[in-house]
Amino acid sequence: MGKGSGRDADRRNGRTRPTMTDIAKIAGVSQSSVSLVLNEMSGSRISPETQAKVRDAANKIGYRLPAIRNASFADTAIERDTIAFIVDEISTSPHPVVSLDGARDFAFEQGFLVSAHATRSNPGLEDAVLRSVLRDQTIIGVIYATIFTRKVHVPDELRHIPTVLLNCYAEPRQHMAIVPGEVAGGFAATAHLTALGHRRIGFINGEPWMDAAIDRLKGYKQALATVDVAFDENLVRNGDWLPLRGYEAGLELLSLASPPTAILCGNDLMAIGVMEAAAEKGLRVPEDLSVMGYDDQELARYTHPPLSTLVLPNYEMGQKAAETLIDMAVHGKKLRPMTIKVDGPLVVRSSTDRPAQSATQRAGATAVL
Repeated sequence: MGKGSGRDADRRNGRTRPTMTDIAKIAGVSQSSVSLVLNEMSGSRISPETQAKVRDAANKIGYRLPAIRNASFADTAIERDTIAFIVDEISTSPHPVVSLDGARDFAFEQGFLVSAHATRSNPGLEDAVLRSVLRDQTIIGVIYATIFTRKVHVPDELRHIPTVLLNCYAEPRQHMAIVPGEVAGGFAATAHLTALGHRRIGFINGEPWMDAAIDRLKGYKQALATVDVAFDENLVRNGDWLPLRGYEAGLELLSLASPPTAILCGNDLMAIGVMEAAAEKGLRVPEDLSVMGYDDQELARYTHPPLSTLVLPNYEMGQKAAETLIDMAVHGKKLRPMTIKVDGPLVVRSSTDRPAQSATQRAGATAVL
C-alpha cells in the first residue's frame, strides 16, 4: 500500500511533518486541547484566547488539517489506511472493547489501522466526531457500533462514505449490519440442558425491552418445543444483567413447589447470583442444580465450579465488520444491504450435568437392584 511513503520522503529530505504535539508545546496546552480546537469540537469550553494561541502556533509551524472529504470519495491522491470505529459507549462494558479488538486485529492484518471514537450517546459529541472523521481523507470508511443490540438512526453524514453497522441495525435497511445470533444462542444454551435430560428449566432473562432478551427468550422457547416441553411462564424471571438480581430470581425459582433442575441465565453475572442462591438453599452445583450462563466473560472460568456458558461473539463480529467494510471500500464489492447474524459457540464447563434423581426414582432404582 506504500504506507508511510510521504513520511519517509520527509525524513530523507531532512524534514519532519509538524504534529499536534509540536503545537501543544508551543502553545503551552495539552495535546487534547489542540485536537479539540483544530477539529472544531463543540462544547469543549476552551477560551477564545487559548483557541487563538493554538491556531497561531499551528500556523507558525505550518500544520495543516486534512482537507474536507469530497462527496464523490474518488480522490486517490490521499493514502487511505484507517477505519473509523464510532461507538456510543466503550468504558462501561467489556463487549464493545472486544468488538474493537476484533476489528483492529483483522484490519491490521490487511494493512489498515482502526481509530476509535466513543460518543457517550451525546448528539453534540457525535456531530463533532463525524466532522472530524469526514474531514480526514485517510479514512476508508466507518464502523458504526452500539454497546447493546438495538435499532439506530444512521447519521445522514455517513451517506457518502462506506459504513457498516455493528451490533445495531436500521430500518429501512440501507447498510450492512453485523449482529449476534441471539435466537440461535438462546436455543443452543437451552438445548445443552435438554440434551442432559433436564425438562424443568428456569430462565432468568435480561431486561425484557432489550433486543437480546427478546431473542434469547425466543430461542429458549424453541429449544423446549423441540423436546415437547410446554413453555411455563412461572419458570421465567426478568433480570437486569447484575448478580444481585440473579440471586433474587434464583431464590424465587428454587422456592417454587416444583423447582427447576437447571437454570439458564441471560448473562454470566446473573448466573453467579444463582450459584449463591443455590448455596443458600443447600444445593450443590451441578449435582443438585445445573446453572448455565451466557456471554463467556473472563470470570466464567473462575467460578466454583467453572461456569458453562455461551460465547457472545463480539470479537468475531468486529472481525466481520472490518472485513465487510474493507470489501466495500477497498475491493469495490457491491454488497446488497443485509443483516448478518454471527453465532457464538457453546462452552461446556463444570456447572452443568445430568439432573439428579428424585427420591422416588432413587427408591425405584434400589428396589430393582
